[in-house]
Amino acid sequence: MPKLRTLLLLAVSVVAGGVALVVPTMTANAAVACATPWNSTAVYTANNVASHSGHNWRAKWWTQGETPGTTGEWGVWADNGVCDGGGGDPGDPDPSGFVVSEAQFNQMFPGRNSFYTYSGLTAAIQAFPAFANSGSDTIKKQEAAAFLANVSHETGGLVYIVEQNQNNYPHYCDASQPYGCPAGQAAYYGRGPIQLSWNFNYKAAGDALGINLLADPWQVERNAATSWKTAIWYWMTQNGPGTMTPHNAMVGSRGFGETIRSINGSIECNGGNPAQVESRVSKYRQFTSLLGVDPGGNLYC
Repeated sequence: MPKLRTLLLLAVSVVAGGVALVVPTMTANAAVACATPWNSTAVYTANNVASHSGHNWRAKWWTQGETPGTTGEWGVWADNGVCDGGGGDPGDPDPSGFVVSEAQFNQMFPGRNSFYTYSGLTAAIQAFPAFANSGSDTIKKQEAAAFLANVSHETGGLVYIVEQNQNNYPHYCDASQPYGCPAGQAAYYGRGPIQLSWNFNYKAAGDALGINLLADPWQVERNAATSWKTAIWYWMTQNGPGTMTPHNAMVGSRGFGETIRSINGSIECNGGNPAQVESRVSKYRQFTSLLGVDPGGNLYC
């Protein structure tokens, strides 16, 4: 997967809280029990109720992967108020089992584009059950940190959705491939968390995911779950310019440096661009610290 040039388009933002002390009285009503915790992969239809972050939420219509409390007043979830017990501690960590909680994700990417949702990420993870879920808890967290550090580098902190340098766009059509470039010569530019590019990568990712990305590569910049899936697909299955997949590098304790080699090693490693390597390593150290694990060895390439 060729890389990782300068990126453009779309910056957006995100964001606090307070504490109240309530002294119960003899006439106070008992707190409502929490419903079953919200699950990012479950389908909810009108009037289904789920709990999340200490509140019960009612779906107004069909939804999947939209986090309660993030859709706004006119969104799919209506706040039914504070709940207690019953549903447990909803949402931390995410019911998907991902080792990075939504709160930690928000700490990692405080200024991310609203396109890059946590729910989109956790929905995508369901297609790759071994991702950040192999080996010890330390290895799981190291892999999650390594993946998120690399995508942070690729997207300026999950700010950019598409490649910035539009002059590069026509270069990513390999016309020698038998399927050609049906979406157009300039359609296969870098998109998403790992900046997927080239017609053959869109073809391979689409075939693996059951999505026709060769004909419609724009899905990667329109659908958050699809965008995250392409990044995890590359992470789990592609060696790139390296000798192993990034997933195998982390699970096999080969070190964070090997993930850089597999993503952009031909340009950055072996002294090619030390500043870019340092940027990735610095972010990885930050994320492993936030997750409470040692970064391990072999951080550079």
